[in-house]
Amino acid sequence: MLKNKSKSILLKIGKYTGITFFVILGLLFLTPIVFADKIKEQIKKTANEKLSAQLNYSDVSLSFFHHFPSLTLTLNDLNLNGSAPYTKEKFITAKEVSFGINVASLIFSKEVKIDQIYLSDSFINVRVNQKGAANYNIYKSSSQQEKSKDSTDTALKLERIEIINSKIIYDDQSTKVHFDALGFNYLGKGDLNKAVFDLYSKAKIEKLNIVYEDEPYLMNKKIDADLITKINVNSLSFYFQQNNLKINQLLVDFKGNFDFLKDGYNIDFVIKSDNSDLYDVFTAFPPKYITWLSKTKLKGKTNLLFTLKGNYIASQKIAPDLNLDVKIDNGFVNYNKSAFPVSNLNIEVKTTVPSLNPDLLIVDAKNLSLNVGKDYLKSKFYMKSMNTPDINGDFKAKIDLEKLNKGLGIPDLTLKGILVGDVKAKGKFDQKNKLFPVTNGVIDLKNGYLKTKYYPNPITNITLKTKIENQKGTFQDLKVNLKPAQFTFEGKPVFVQAELSNFDDLNYDIKAKGELDVKKIYKVFSKKGLDLDGFVKADLALKGKQSDAEKGNYRKLNNKGTLELRNIGIASEYLPKKFIIKEGFFKINQDKMSFNNFLAAYGQSDFKMNGYLQNVFNYAITKTGILKGSFTVSARYINVDEFMSITQTNTSATKNPASKPETKPTTTNQTGVIIIPANLNLQLIANAENIYFDKLNLQNAKGNLSMKNGKLTMQNTGFNLIGCNVSMNGNYQSTTSQKANFDYAIKASDFSIKRAYNEIEVFRKMASTAEKAQGIVSLDYQLKGRLNENMEPVYPSLAGGGTLSVKDVKLRGLKMFNAVSKKTSSESMKNPDVSKVDIKTKIKNNIITIERFKFKFAGFRPRIEGTTSLDGKLNLKMRLGLPPLGIFGIPLTVTGTQNNPKVKVGRNTENLEETQDTE
Repeated sequence: MLKNKSKSILLKIGKYTGITFFVILGLLFLTPIVFADKIKEQIKKTANEKLSAQLNYSDVSLSFFHHFPSLTLTLNDLNLNGSAPYTKEKFITAKEVSFGINVASLIFSKEVKIDQIYLSDSFINVRVNQKGAANYNIYKSSSQQEKSKDSTDTALKLERIEIINSKIIYDDQSTKVHFDALGFNYLGKGDLNKAVFDLYSKAKIEKLNIVYEDEPYLMNKKIDADLITKINVNSLSFYFQQNNLKINQLLVDFKGNFDFLKDGYNIDFVIKSDNSDLYDVFTAFPPKYITWLSKTKLKGKTNLLFTLKGNYIASQKIAPDLNLDVKIDNGFVNYNKSAFPVSNLNIEVKTTVPSLNPDLLIVDAKNLSLNVGKDYLKSKFYMKSMNTPDINGDFKAKIDLEKLNKGLGIPDLTLKGILVGDVKAKGKFDQKNKLFPVTNGVIDLKNGYLKTKYYPNPITNITLKTKIENQKGTFQDLKVNLKPAQFTFEGKPVFVQAELSNFDDLNYDIKAKGELDVKKIYKVFSKKGLDLDGFVKADLALKGKQSDAEKGNYRKLNNKGTLELRNIGIASEYLPKKFIIKEGFFKINQDKMSFNNFLAAYGQSDFKMNGYLQNVFNYAITKTGILKGSFTVSARYINVDEFMSITQTNTSATKNPASKPETKPTTTNQTGVIIIPANLNLQLIANAENIYFDKLNLQNAKGNLSMKNGKLTMQNTGFNLIGCNVSMNGNYQSTTSQKANFDYAIKASDFSIKRAYNEIEVFRKMASTAEKAQGIVSLDYQLKGRLNENMEPVYPSLAGGGTLSVKDVKLRGLKMFNAVSKKTSSESMKNPDVSKVDIKTKIKNNIITIERFKFKFAGFRPRIEGTTSLDGKLNLKMRLGLPPLGIFGIPLTVTGTQNNPKVKVGRNTENLEETQDTE
């Protein structure tokens, strides 16, 4: 009986358990169905009220089973755009985004509480432009939300954020920082609804790439992080209080603050790694070092400290201070089981960059030392500032470079030779005030050898014996003795010997002899994106004093020799393209460099020059004095537009080969005026068959040109333009790279109006009414003014005057004469023919003043005077003399514009408003 009762009880428990299970199971299925509409509606409302960006998704589902046991609303194929100025670009895309719903809030509250967020297979694309505007400011501020009704129906009270198998790209063009996080997994927990809360996070990244100013710092690094971050939602600040990172095998501690400001950030980061193994440090280096590391035995302890503190506000050019301290104690390096390991490697370097300004850089290298067997290298170095640096350095070495190269395993480089050095320097380098650090030292290199992967043959027999002295810390006391410097390349020896003293008034004695293939030797030091070419053969002996060259005391100089150049490319800060010397043979005698049939090219332009230069040595070596010369220049073709200075900015999201960012490179081209260097005093007699300038084709150009004090003067310059002989005198001088002043006097005899309108763009702009005119005119005019960055005239700056002589001109379809014809009921006024009329005008403040002139046609005798503006406005007085003798006439005024003239009978006119030049 007892047995039957126990059995009955078990059956009842099983029954109720089953019922309960099925009820719970039913609720799991039914709850999403019952509350689906309510949740979906309120989620949509929340998105509209709290997000300022566009949100799209393909489908919505509600289930307990997606992230069991949480009830989650899942948005499939989500696309969320960024905030201005990135409103049309994707900020977040994800295969699915799920929101965890607090079930109790569905039953007992009007609010639908979201306490969890899950992102799966997402792409988060964070972008910041050069002005500091970001795409992540999508959450509406509280003031914006208060304007929305019923904004409390749905509450974001997050306790969990989980990101699974995602990708993050951060591209900040204002700081030039770019990073990619690939295979990103993140779990964050905390009461995110509070104004201030702790966020406990775990993050793993399969590949992390960090690029700064297009230079990769970390590439394909694996990250494992355990973080505690205090977040203040009200002030948008982050306090990283416990953050243990592992970058491959390197353990790093990261602490600090990050606060969002109105137009930037406040940063206080401290990243350090204490007492780490030297091997572990190298595992965090860029990928190219990993192959080297696999063959290298490393020992030693390392301490690293990186800090970044201060405000970053791009618009105000405010940046934080950066500090980097590196210390290696008792390091040991042996590459590929070399017989010459590097031991006693000690490095202690502190680097400071206040306000991220390289000009304020401070480098304090207290110790840089190593041994290879009994060989040694010891040094210390301190430098403050870049413009006028304070220097304190000490370098001692006696080392076999071949042994050092094998012990370190320097990739793609073979070094040989015995280097002995002992140099001390202390003081300031200031070129303006003629200061040079107090220096004493010698550097000797014997049996040197250099070979790289870029060229199959080495530079051999390198010998360098240098002595430098400076006891007083001035340019005047500086002495450099180079006896000798020589090397052999491709079987051809090059020899240089020099004694230099008193750099305030340079006393020099230099001998140089040898042949050099510039292209081949450059390949030894190949650099991507740059190429050099050419051949140099020198046999020079230069001896003298800088002041004698400047004063013209050439009898005291002893400069002689020859210099042969072929296919040499010369780059200059003043020119956007490379100037190519195709062939040039120079003969040097004292301070004069003479050359015959000197052939050169620049872009599409070609030149043949004969002449001489003076003060060449002073100009090229000491960068002082004036380069003087006289040339005759002939050319078949010159493209003047190619000489205009250009500033080009390429901005791209990254040059990181490991990722393909969404952003595309942008290119900004800004043209500039032609700049005449101030330290030139050159006379040129020029003859060019064809010259192209600003869409003008000039033929048979001849003239005398001089360049002095940054000014170009043209005398008796002539050319043929549109079949007309033109003579011109003028001056041109740039004031900045974007502005220039000019003045000229021009005479052009008997040119076709129709052809000028069709072929000369500036004529179309300044004489747009000539579109339908035909006939012959002559011009005698003087004009001065200013050119903008596109070498175009700034109209309000133009001033001058002259005479336009009209000869057999037919005016057809001019709106002004059509209007006069309509007002006077005279059909013959529509298309007048004008013959032998001189029209005198003056230009100032954007206004052309037309002096009174008369002409006659079809029995009428019109008289016109008044003003027009360069932008087409009219203010003319006109008297229409009636046939037969014009004694009686009709007074008219013409106002409005050239496209819409207004003709009235009478003498009242309207003054045109002048436009003053602002510069």
